[in-house]
Amino acid sequence: MIPFIKKIIISVVKRQNQRPKNAKNESSFDKSVRNLEVEVKHEIYEFFYLLLGVLAASFGLRGFLMPNSFIDGGITGISLMVNELTNISLPLLLVCFNLPFLIMAYFTVGKSFAVKSVMGITFLAIAVALIPFPQITDDKILIASFGGLFLGLGIGLAIRGGAIIDGTEVLAIYISRQTNLTVGNVILLFNVIIFINAAYFLSTEIALYAILTYFAASKTVDFVIDGIEEFMGITIISDYSDEIRLAIIQKMGRGCTLFKAEKGYSQNGEVRKPVDVVYTVITRLEMTKLKTEVEKIDSNAFIIMTSIKDAKGGMIKKKPIKKFDK
Repeated sequence: MIPFIKKIIISVVKRQNQRPKNAKNESSFDKSVRNLEVEVKHEIYEFFYLLLGVLAASFGLRGFLMPNSFIDGGITGISLMVNELTNISLPLLLVCFNLPFLIMAYFTVGKSFAVKSVMGITFLAIAVALIPFPQITDDKILIASFGGLFLGLGIGLAIRGGAIIDGTEVLAIYISRQTNLTVGNVILLFNVIIFINAAYFLSTEIALYAILTYFAASKTVDFVIDGIEEFMGITIISDYSDEIRLAIIQKMGRGCTLFKAEKGYSQNGEVRKPVDVVYTVITRLEMTKLKTEVEKIDSNAFIIMTSIKDAKGGMIKKKPIKKFDK
């Protein structure tokens, strides 16, 4: 299998090197081949993310939560609670409880998403049933913290792979479309109901630890989906846009884009003054440096800062700062 994959990669690289620089010169066949290459590459990446997610989630379940009768939020939490009360196989419960939400995902999100989610939940059930993960600890704080961490890591990686291994999000999307509730409010309400039932059927202590597990998992999911670096989209309006552009490129090693615009603050009948609007994407840690560089050039510059969940392409990865000829 490895030599076969190596041959595919070599052929793709050769094809990319031979590809015309101008996309307009490509034939319809070349475009079809290129599109197929992109789709296959993305499918491989997404399948890899899904497998990693399944392994992480199954480790969190078998290594931390299940041996110590802990539960989590969502459909996984319901499955763990029913397993604790009835001793029905957890892999079977995971599949059965998620099945209605997979059907809902087919109509709510899309066919590809539903198919990948079926694969993810099936793989998770198989991993929980067959992989003999050892019990890691019996310390309750560590169980709740790291059990939630690995479970959240698995859910986040699965979402990166274009699938789910817990159907709560699909239910939340569906309900939010039918009501005035947001997705976050639906998930919170759903989990509150689960924790109340856990306190009634199991114990208050287990319910409280379940809340801790849920928060650890949800924060990990956010971390995995949003990425390690939090990006900021910066819009700068200034009469010295070209100097600011050069400062971003030369002193920060970042790229930027200029938008042609007009200043709107003018009286009726007055000619509006044209201005170049500078837009760049940086990490939050670079925000202070950018403000300093902009203030050196124009202390009255209008700066708009917005959070970005994720970004790809362009000069997102910082480039080495080059010396430009004046």
